[in-house]
Amino acid sequence: MLKQKTINGLKWSFIDKIASLGLSFIIGIILARLLSPREFGLIGMITVFIAMADPFVNFGFSAALIRKQKCTQADYSTVFYFNLMIGLLFYLLLFFTAEEISIFFNEPLLKTMVRILGLCIIINALSLIQSIRLKKQIDFQLQTKVSIIASVISGAAGIAMAYAGYGVWSLVTKIILGSLLSAIFLWHWNAWKPSFMFSISSFKEMFSFGSNVFVSRLLDIIYRNIYYLIIGKYYTAAELGYYTRAELFQSLPSSTLHSVIGRVSFPVLSTIQDDIPRLKETYKKIIRSTMLITFVLMFGMAAISKPMILTLIGEKWEPCVIYLQMLCFVGMFYPLSALNLNMLYVQGRSDLTLRIEIIKKGLSVPVMVIAVVYGIKAMILGMILLALISYFFNSYWSGRLIGYPTLEQIKDILPSFLLAVIMSSIVFVEGLLVRLPPLPLLIIQLITGVLLTFGLSEAFHLKDYLYIKDVVKDNFFKSGSSTLMN
Repeated sequence: MLKQKTINGLKWSFIDKIASLGLSFIIGIILARLLSPREFGLIGMITVFIAMADPFVNFGFSAALIRKQKCTQADYSTVFYFNLMIGLLFYLLLFFTAEEISIFFNEPLLKTMVRILGLCIIINALSLIQSIRLKKQIDFQLQTKVSIIASVISGAAGIAMAYAGYGVWSLVTKIILGSLLSAIFLWHWNAWKPSFMFSISSFKEMFSFGSNVFVSRLLDIIYRNIYYLIIGKYYTAAELGYYTRAELFQSLPSSTLHSVIGRVSFPVLSTIQDDIPRLKETYKKIIRSTMLITFVLMFGMAAISKPMILTLIGEKWEPCVIYLQMLCFVGMFYPLSALNLNMLYVQGRSDLTLRIEIIKKGLSVPVMVIAVVYGIKAMILGMILLALISYFFNSYWSGRLIGYPTLEQIKDILPSFLLAVIMSSIVFVEGLLVRLPPLPLLIIQLITGVLLTFGLSEAFHLKDYLYIKDVVKDNFFKSGSSTLMN
């Protein structure tokens, strides 16, 4: 039963993210060609404030609900009303500080933009429980349906407005319409409705776990978005646009892969949290297979970044190439670090997670100073170092809990790392030697990268590659049970 739910969850989570990724990618390319880097930079200035609202609205209760073995209607209703109340309060805070935000960035347009985009906080709070219940049930088929329809409609509206000359408002419309449609569809197709109740005992029970998750997530979100604020304040909106576009390309494979694996693995691993040998074996398979894909994608993207940027969004975005190449080395450690952090949640150690996050985020202060004094490239170099440090912190403690230490993890993922380095090095040198326009060069590099990845994996019988190959063959092309939980 658990095996089939796991593979079905992975299958639909994969379909959801690939579809969303494809749609976002295509829509983003079209909008990037129609709009300027400055307009994307304006959205980036607001992102930090909208993103900071999420942990306040969620308050870690989503992780608490997913981890709890049996949730009652009182649990769900209590969290629903709390989320909605905090969402309303946070929106009012943004509404009345919108003018100060626009003055801080010296961009008068931001005042109205903040007040409109801030509505996403309330909209997302209204549909949070519906989304949590689907994740807890490992049911991603409905979420896939919702995200695809919402992405298509909101993306089409944004593109139409960009063609009509509405500039940055096309991006604003796309974002808020996407949130609104997702909420409407989740309420329409999800059977759950809140009851008029608020349980103090339920709130206290989840608060003990969720409060630590809340602070950890808040610190992480501030860290990941504070660079938007720094670049927007000390550099131009165009520079922020280049950075945000590079980060978007980088995050597509790394964050998407972690989202696909993480949102399925967390509820699955939570069900076997007390069976440590089985938990460790399953976790090892998740780590190894995830990092093979991550290393190949991130090293590969760094190698083809220039022809990819020039082909997809045009020469006006060429300054973001170097940012993308450097950010790929930040992104490749994100899934690995995040999966180790998830294991602490699975084991109920949100308190330990909080301590680790406080230490790691304290180390990020020098990087912020570097950004102001030495520039964006120096800042990204600091981010790469921080990504490595974060992984060692997370893996050390999760390894102690289940007997899977850092050195064992590194030994497991080293073959995948070496494969990706060899493949990307050949592809990068090929890009330097072959003199062709961006599009044909990109096609040649992509073909070379794919052939090298599969060829080397087959030639050296790479264990993780063979495992993924068997899972795909058994569960995507013919009926059968998953090997994930074996």
